[in-house]
This record gives sequence, structure tokens and C-alpha cells, in this order.
Amino acid sequence: MGLLTNLFPSSSDADKRATEIRSGAVAPTREERKKCWEARDTYFACLDANGIVDALKDDSKAARACGGESAGFEKDCAAQWVTYFKKWRVQDVQKKARLKELEAQGANKMDVQTDFTARS
Repeated sequence: MGLLTNLFPSSSDADKRATEIRSGAVAPTREERKKCWEARDTYFACLDANGIVDALKDDSKAARACGGESAGFEKDCAAQWVTYFKKWRVQDVQKKARLKELEAQGANKMDVQTDFTARS
């Protein structure tokens, strides 16, 4: 019976692991990180579609517009990661706006990556 438990963990084991990841008690595996990033991207796409930049400041508006996506994001990511990514999003939008302003003023354009996508 022990071998089967190791090969096929119960849903309570999976729930326990997810809770440990959300609390920061354990580090997520590569697959768990990938799942988190996909949930983040889905949530951010919903925020973009609804014109919401700061999900922390506009939390009630974000909850109404993207409640399902937010629940998935918070379920699949460590709580500290959720907060970090939400703050990062605001800073990234501000950085992109500032770069656009500088270019309009004649500044030289530099190759700056401001998102999580892989460079080609």
C-alpha cells in the first residue's frame, strides 16, 4: 500500500503541498512555477482587458472584473509571489510609459526587456 501512495498521491497530499507552496514553507518545482506563471499571465491579460494597472490599489475593481483569474493566480502561486508580481506589474507599466516619454523627447532607444518572456 505504501508504494501505491508514493506513486499516486492523494488529493489531500496535493492540497497540503499547494498550501505549503502558498505559505512559502516549500519551494515550488519547475512544473509548479510554470503553472504559477501561466496563472499570472492569464490574470494579467484579464487586467489588461479591463484597463486595470494596479490590482492592489484597485482591488475591488480587479476582483469584480477578474475574480476567477485572481483565484487561480492565488491558488497556483506563493502568496509572496502574488504580491511581488502585482507590484512588479505597476512598476513595469510606469517604466514603459517613462521610456515612451523619453523616446518622444528624442532619447536614444536602447534594447531593454521589461517582461518575463524569453529573449530570442
